[in-house]
Amino acid sequence: MATQADQAFIEMIAKAIVSKPEAVSVERTVDEMGVLLTLKVDVEDTGQVIGRSGQTIQAIRTLLRIVGAKNNARVNLKLYQPEGSERPFKKGIRDRRVINTDAMDDLKI
Repeated sequence: MATQADQAFIEMIAKAIVSKPEAVSVERTVDEMGVLLTLKVDVEDTGQVIGRSGQTIQAIRTLLRIVGAKNNARVNLKLYQPEGSERPFKKGIRDRRVINTDAMDDLKI
């Protein structure tokens, strides 16, 4: 299968951002809703692609929509995240709650 312009574009951007470019792959599917590109990167590089507050992935999606408009196609980008790769709960926040409830108990005389 020949690489489409939108698929090559995403691969180029993702490989420039991540620290393990050999792990980058893009899967392209076409249906009645348009084109869906699924970006797969190494688990350690997921944060780099998402960016702070999702700004990097949103910028990539905006550029991808421009590429799609140029080719008269609706193009969407999905970042593949395998099961269990979600961010864990921050330990410090839970500890502060415990400290605060203990402090409240101390104030009750």
